[in-house]
Amino acid sequence: MTSRAMWNAIETLHAGVYFAPDSKARYEAAGLKGYWMGYFASRSAALGRPGPALVLATFHSFAPRMVARAVPDAWHLSDPESVLEARYSLARDLLAPVADAATSLAPRVRPVLDGVDWAGKPLAAAHADLPRSEDPLIDFWQSVTALREYRGDCHVAVLTAAGLGGAAANVLAAATGWGWFADQRTMRGWTEDEWAAAISDLATRGWLSADGTATETGRAARNQLEDATDRVVAAGLDREATSRLVTLEADLVAMADAWAEAHPALAPSRASHGH
Repeated sequence: MTSRAMWNAIETLHAGVYFAPDSKARYEAAGLKGYWMGYFASRSAALGRPGPALVLATFHSFAPRMVARAVPDAWHLSDPESVLEARYSLARDLLAPVADAATSLAPRVRPVLDGVDWAGKPLAAAHADLPRSEDPLIDFWQSVTALREYRGDCHVAVLTAAGLGGAAANVLAAATGWGWFADQRTMRGWTEDEWAAAISDLATRGWLSADGTATETGRAARNQLEDATDRVVAAGLDREATSRLVTLEADLVAMADAWAEAHPALAPSRASHGH
């Protein structure tokens, strides 16, 4: 986005749907089984009924076997429309403490999408192409989600260009303080052997020590990956979209701060691509 603060705000306002205590129950009510099936199906439903290869390609950081346990079985148990409605229901409830701000900002955020180059950003493009909701809260969240996935798609492009597969990207993130979870390996489905192999590969680059500790070079490399993502993001926004984001930044940051205060257990602790 126009700044890392803008990305933090967009990430915060989007990502609560993944951590809400009742997310599992909501998706099970739509026919799915378990938390991870709900996660993979809900985040990929904008793509239609994607199989594991497409989900893995767009999400990037998960172990293939973890994805394969969720899809395509999810689409035998439910359908994208029902899953998306469950997701929107979660988003609507989570936005309730900042509903006035979301309603006010919705017509200002939506036009930003018109100035985005979606080429090479499949997950973001799929979300931007979903039917626009007449509910201003969901319309706002839909727009924020498309922008969140836009940066995510850009980040995946940077990671793959750097030769970092899913395991290596997670190892580097965890070692440099960019990981989401205390046990990043388990949460992304990688085995101990796969994790060790990724550490070995990154140690060969000089980015990690043999014990998995980040070197100064590795920390610099991780920061450079974020900087490169920012450049790719900026390159895909036309002048009007960039200008709109500049004028929106203060309001979105204030809204994200208010949201995080209302949901302290759900707010991301660190900005990252979230994949």
